[in-house]
Amino acid sequence: MQSFNKIIAVSLILAVMFASSSFTVNMHFCCDKLVDMAVLNKAQVCDNAMKAQTNPSKKCSFEKKGCCDNKSIVKESSDNFQKASFEMENHKLIFLHTFFYTYVNLFEGLEQNIIPFRDYDPPLIPKDFQVLHEVYLI
Repeated sequence: MQSFNKIIAVSLILAVMFASSSFTVNMHFCCDKLVDMAVLNKAQVCDNAMKAQTNPSKKCSFEKKGCCDNKSIVKESSDNFQKASFEMENHKLIFLHTFFYTYVNLFEGLEQNIIPFRDYDPPLIPKDFQVLHEVYLI
């Protein structure tokens, strides 16, 4: 249970960090193919090594101007988080403490049925006066 709480806490921390941070993904395309992709910095453009490659298609070549394209995906940060204010008054705190204490103890079961007088013998009756006097309650 404790490890589950830690996993939930770390996942919530990561979610808040992802929501409150900003980053940019830069991509460089040549002939509609992804050549380079970079996160947080610029993608490298086509070098002479890329120009030296031969392309059988005449529609798009690396030497041709305007064939390469740069695209950027920007994820903006959101800083509109509100601070949680939690003020507890004394009577509310006492009520909550009492409520939870009684609620938890309400469902707490006993392991065995406890009979407090199980080990004691009944008192000795020297004479049964009702039978002796033949007085019966109807």
